[in-house]
Amino acid sequence: MDSKIATALETSPVGRESVQADRTPGSNRKPSLTRKAIAWLIESIPTVIVMAALAGIAYWGHHNDWKVPKFSELTGTAPPPAEAWCAEHNVPESECIQCIPSLAPDREDHGWCKEHGVHQCILCNPEVAELKTTPAIDDDQFKSAEIALAARDRQENNQGCTLYRNRVQFTSHDSAMEAGIDVEPVETASIVESIPANGEITYDETRVAHLSSRVPGTIWKVFKNVGDRVRKGDVLALIDSAEVGKAKSALLDALAEAELHSKTVARIAPLYQKQIVTGSRMTEAQTALEQANIQVRQSQEALSNLGLRIDVNELRGMSQQARSQRLRHLGLTNEVHATLDESTSSANLIPLVASLDGVVTFREAVPGEVVNSAEMLFQLADTNSMWLRLNVALEDAKYVSEGQEVRFTPDGTQDEVTGHLSWISTNVDQQTRTLEVRADVANPAGLLRHETFGKGDIILRKAETVSVVPKEAVQWDGSCFVVFVRDKNYFDKDQPKVFHTRTVRPGVTEDGKTEIIVGVLPGEIVATKGSGVLRSQILKNNLGAGCTCGH
Repeated sequence: MDSKIATALETSPVGRESVQADRTPGSNRKPSLTRKAIAWLIESIPTVIVMAALAGIAYWGHHNDWKVPKFSELTGTAPPPAEAWCAEHNVPESECIQCIPSLAPDREDHGWCKEHGVHQCILCNPEVAELKTTPAIDDDQFKSAEIALAARDRQENNQGCTLYRNRVQFTSHDSAMEAGIDVEPVETASIVESIPANGEITYDETRVAHLSSRVPGTIWKVFKNVGDRVRKGDVLALIDSAEVGKAKSALLDALAEAELHSKTVARIAPLYQKQIVTGSRMTEAQTALEQANIQVRQSQEALSNLGLRIDVNELRGMSQQARSQRLRHLGLTNEVHATLDESTSSANLIPLVASLDGVVTFREAVPGEVVNSAEMLFQLADTNSMWLRLNVALEDAKYVSEGQEVRFTPDGTQDEVTGHLSWISTNVDQQTRTLEVRADVANPAGLLRHETFGKGDIILRKAETVSVVPKEAVQWDGSCFVVFVRDKNYFDKDQPKVFHTRTVRPGVTEDGKTEIIVGVLPGEIVATKGSGVLRSQILKNNLGAGCTCGH
């Protein structure tokens, strides 16, 4: 240590003088304390310089986020610092319309429209529209909105929703495109609002006939088969029944008896007038005649009940043989009569005739088979008109009423069937919990088939001109439906690039388009793809603590 101090002293002027003095001949003093301190300080100078440099570097790094300066900064050629940024609204501070409202003052707040269920109602306040000129709203638009809102229950907006007060700003049109924002104009279209319902086509039960023999007997001959078209009165089959023979014989006997008593009365009437016969005898003859005529009428009714109608007066002037021949094939058409062999045909035949125009849809008749009146032998159906049965969900039942138009597409075809509701059941199906309704549909070409299933729609309303937007343009935040409308001055020079939040009442959605009952007007521009980004931005702003850009 003493050698280092000596070396330091020798290298400094003061030290050299001190050393020389100490080395003067005859001097034997030791170095003083002052000289030692000076020497120590001189020795500590490099360490102090290094420590000071390190402290300076630490201070500079702390205040510059430990970023190494660019060469251009060191040489004085660096560009000016970037403009301050509003992190809350993602635009430069000097352009932020939220932080500096004077850049784009808020429009007048018209608040809640109770009639239409939206804020800033565009029908009641057309100046709200983001169009260059204020549109004129006519009575038809109010009426259309009224009908649409009343057609069925609509999901409502919360009156307390405040999203409509928010605006989303972009620094430029390019930045909006980079954020994935696409836009489309509000268009007009025609829509049909309906209730969906599954169903089936069936025969009109008022036009279906189930035919059986009126009396027990044996099937003698069959003339029609399944699929044959028949006219009312056509003979389907002949049945040989002993009861028919008895009824015909009874009529012939009654007619003969009546004629006999009629002749008796005619014979004794002059004698009675001459008082040759007593009044009791005349009364007895007249009573017998009346009883015979009653028997004739009863026999005639018995045949009529079998479907064999005959004019008794027509038979009265015939001979007994002619009467028998007339009754033999009573009820048979000339066409059927021509097919019979008089030598082998029975007088007990009763025809089974078609009761309506239609098609034979069922046959259970075989010649020689014994049948009774409880067995159905034929089924006929008039297919010119069919029934469409639909099963409506219980929650939709309150919207249906008689007379509403129905559209139905049978499975396996694209052909649409139309009709109108003619009946609404008063019972709810216990299994499916649906309500059955029915419509009458025309089928002149016979293309509709019994028990054809398919999908139907009960039309609630039709509108020729409504405002529609792409489905993705409508956003729901849990309390209200909104769309984002581009500012009308969006492309004007030095104007902020803003999208306004607008509450709306959506209606029908079909083919990717959603009807807007109230909230936008044709010609306005709305955000479509990327509208969810705008929704997220305003929700984030509402959750934030407010503007952080210093204003």
